[in-house]
Amino acid sequence: MKDNDSKAILLELANRIKTLRNERNLTQAVCYEDTGINFGRIERGVRDISFTTLVKICKYFNVSMNELLKDTF
Repeated sequence: MKDNDSKAILLELANRIKTLRNERNLTQAVCYEDTGINFGRIERGVRDISFTTLVKICKYFNVSMNELLKDTF
């Protein structure tokens, strides 16, 4: 996979996570306090997300992995 493809995928996922956060009227700071996850880095697409971080995000937002990843590929 080309680096550009990887970056595009990360940005799509970043936008999805940001949308979920905004739908719940949460700030990045509140999310960080609650989870210890740096949402700023994720939402800018500068950090590849581990599977365990994805699971934590799903649990935090109470969504399935399918729901989190929908429309990101």
